[in-house]
Amino acid sequence: MLKMLSQNKIMWMDSKSVSQQTATFILVVIWTYTGVEKLLDWKRSWNAFHNQTFPKELADIISYAVPISEILLALLLAFALTRWWGLIGSLLLLTVFNTYVGLIWWGAFPRVPCNCAGFLESMGWAAHFWFNAALTVITVLVLWINKKTNINPDPNT
Repeated sequence: MLKMLSQNKIMWMDSKSVSQQTATFILVVIWTYTGVEKLLDWKRSWNAFHNQTFPKELADIISYAVPISEILLALLLAFALTRWWGLIGSLLLLTVFNTYVGLIWWGAFPRVPCNCAGFLESMGWAAHFWFNAALTVITVLVLWINKKTNINPDPNT
């Protein structure tokens, strides 16, 4: 009986691990895709950031900060040692993105420019909002699973 309970616990832990790895892989792909896309098509990306509803000085900063942050998050997520920080950063950036998309969807801005990459650019604002919300939920679930399985963000402690 004890052996069966132990095996069930191992299977449960394995399914959690697979879920975590799959969710992390999805985030790595999304961050890599969007960050690299913005850098490869820099002129269009820079123009799109400068077409936003915020001041030029802020557009100058975020035109560099966003793609660099996206690629940095993908790198942090790719390694077990830094994955927790990548998840926290993903949660923060997704929250900022989704707040902005939600405000646009709600009609808070006079125009609705988008500086998203590839297929994300073709989404409507509602679809974009729910896509980002799903990524946010995935990130929260991975953080929750990590907490429940007592995975320490600092392996040295």
